Amino acid sequence: MAKELGVGIIGCGNISTTYFSLAPLFKGLKVLACADINMEAARARAEEYKVRAQTIDELLANDELDVIVNLTIPDAHFPVSKRILEAGKHVYSEKPLVLTLEQGEELRRIAKEKGLAVGCAPDTFLGGAHQLARKFIDDGGIGRVTSGACYVMSPGMEMWHPNPDFFFLPGGGPILDLGPYYVANLINLIGPVKRVGAMTSMASPTRTITSQPRNGDIIPVKTPTTIQALLEFVSGARITLTASWDVWSHRHANMELYGTDGSLYVPDPNFFGGTVEASGRDKDIKPLENWAHPFGIVNQESPNGSRANYRTAGLADMAASLIDGRDARCSLDRTLHGVDVMTSILKSGEEGRFIDLSTTCTQPAALGIEEAQALLK
Repeated sequence: MAKELGVGIIGCGNISTTYFSLAPLFKGLKVLACADINMEAARARAEEYKVRAQTIDELLANDELDVIVNLTIPDAHFPVSKRILEAGKHVYSEKPLVLTLEQGEELRRIAKEKGLAVGCAPDTFLGGAHQLARKFIDDGGIGRVTSGACYVMSPGMEMWHPNPDFFFLPGGGPILDLGPYYVANLINLIGPVKRVGAMTSMASPTRTITSQPRNGDIIPVKTPTTIQALLEFVSGARITLTASWDVWSHRHANMELYGTDGSLYVPDPNFFGGTVEASGRDKDIKPLENWAHPFGIVNQESPNGSRANYRTAGLADMAASLIDGRDARCSLDRTLHGVDVMTSILKSGEEGRFIDLSTTCTQPAALGIEEAQALLK
């Protein structure tokens, strides 16, 4: 296979700028074209990033493209990814990959039939902070992980997103929108999940947009906005996960893991960097010694401060896996297991019972310093 894959992008909204701007950091990728149901949006991105604007049909028929990145809204992920596979292209999708396990199994069937790969965000677990946490666990830093707690909570999306409607419809909500970052990192750190139980609720049947340009618009809420879940892992660890858009402020840490010999404090899985802290049996919490992981180096300024941002690392790792003939870290099996975890959490909330998962996966290979450097130009 060629040492560089031609990349097309379907969906030219907010998140597309991240892929356009960060893909040039990585080997094996060359973004050549983009498409959107709104051709004006496609033309604007094409002009901004010096690529070709095409209709979706033209993009799917473009022989220069090996892999297409699906950046459409969650409800469109399955039909668009299916069309991409049927056109003979590899797929890399934004999260969530699909909204039901059945949709994911259909993508798996088509991909296997055609000999194609499917990958999916999030790839933030490949970040320097989370790989440092992974190394510390693998090296026995806190002994065997037995339990833990994760929190991702805020007032919601209507304060900043220009069109937040889809966040509050089926396929949205905090567990499918933000849960993927936490579930993917837990799979990275601990491995697959065995069963889940949850309670779900919503604080209000409507939301009022306060962002521009739709300030004052009232939108319906059709999916749970607070989810309190318990995940039992195959390893025996039991982790609580609370995801909510009904919380104005709190003092919970993003992710804490407790082991037989200590505790580990993991920064926000939504980002690549941050400080990892740990304690032993002495209860003395200290930052781990930082390491020179390339995906932990600050490379971007944001309104919230400096940060490391290497999104598209998962796409680059997928490209390298296709070129080298190895397993991709953001693979279909792991992504589909994550979908199983999250949809089973929602099902548990509806039915009031524990749900045994029907899928499993392996932990992704750790991404050390040398492996990460090999993905960069």
